[in-house]
Amino acid sequence: MTTSKSPNDVARLAYITAQRCLPAYRHEFSPKKFTQHQLAACLVMKEFFRTDYRGLAELLKDSSDLKRILELKTVPHFTTFQKAARTILRKQTIKKLIKEIARIATELKILKQRDNLSAIDSTGLEAGHTSRYFVKRRERGEKNLYQTTTYKRFPKLAIACDTATHIITGALSLRGPFPDVVHFKKLIQELLAINVPHTLLADAGYDSEESHRFAREECGIHTIIPPLLGRKTDKLPTGYYRREMATHFDRTTYGQRWQVETVMSMIKRNLGEELSGKSYWSQCREMMLKVFTHNVMIVRWV
Repeated sequence: MTTSKSPNDVARLAYITAQRCLPAYRHEFSPKKFTQHQLAACLVMKEFFRTDYRGLAELLKDSSDLKRILELKTVPHFTTFQKAARTILRKQTIKKLIKEIARIATELKILKQRDNLSAIDSTGLEAGHTSRYFVKRRERGEKNLYQTTTYKRFPKLAIACDTATHIITGALSLRGPFPDVVHFKKLIQELLAINVPHTLLADAGYDSEESHRFAREECGIHTIIPPLLGRKTDKLPTGYYRREMATHFDRTTYGQRWQVETVMSMIKRNLGEELSGKSYWSQCREMMLKVFTHNVMIVRWV
């Protein structure tokens, strides 16, 4: 499914979504100059235009349409956006926004609440203040006969998405590198808070008997995960469900797993793969904001 390229439509839907699930002000002693709804929509605009807080403030000053849609009498100072990001993008608050946009998609009959096909995967993003996230190499020297590779810690985003609509139905902001299978249970729990698929697709990085057992026996979700291949052997993998995958693998349905790769590509192409935050928590907030912004761009307000 394609994303909306209209800033007015994206701002309007982000504003409506925030109004439906967040109080206007955090507490009764708030300055009450700007509502959480307005600031949340402004943060979405920051991601949409791939700008910083200063750039966002200047952009809003020049856009009478966005000020009208967001009911802004004055444009917030860029430091107001910085402070809003630390509160509105907190874990529980951003989860409310992601859950609400999924609820709107269900009401508009874009997303099915149950019995859909979902896929999960994770990807690394770049921290803007460092070099490439995945590796830093040291060249082989005369005295050192071996080339060493130093892996850097990098921001990692794990998502579950609906393969038919590309709407993200569960997300985790993490730090890599570490095996995908470690966060399988947590990602499924995030998914179930929004959507209950009939089948879940994942690559071999999530392969384990425990993963199959948790999804099938505790959550009632059929899993299709190819067994992790090691050294060539005629022996079947250990575990009942892993042996089932080796002998009765549904390649036709599994072919839809590439849809989650498409979602990853959409996020990186439309919203950028570089994070501006320097601390771990600011990077986590930025990743979750990208998830919410992506969903807003997917859902069309009718």
